[in-house]
Amino acid sequence: MNFLVIDGTQSKVVFFSYFNNNSYNKSFEASKNNNDKFSLLLSEFFKENNINLRKLNNVFINQGPGKFSGIRNSIAVAKALALTNKLNLYGFNSNDIKGANYMDIVDLYKKGALIKNLIKPNYSS
Repeated sequence: MNFLVIDGTQSKVVFFSYFNNNSYNKSFEASKNNNDKFSLLLSEFFKENNINLRKLNNVFINQGPGKFSGIRNSIAVAKALALTNKLNLYGFNSNDIKGANYMDIVDLYKKGALIKNLIKPNYSS
């Protein structure tokens, strides 16, 4: 299974992908400047790691709790990717993963604990 995780809930935005039996990740500061170029940063991530968007199966998005702007950007980009590339979209919560181990999401997916196309943002104050 090839997938992408987008986590914009904290002070760093993380892109994580498992693609062709290799894992890739990149993080950057969650700032207004980076929020404005979020899609470009993701595109660079794909290009740097030779990830073919058309060969992804699933997009997993962290719904929070976390920062409003990071969650909103992440959800908007994830929904656009899923819609335009016919990818399955799943949401997870920050407390579903231990120590930013995004491979834990695969276990949740296999157990059926994630609901397809149901995204419920959880903003912290």
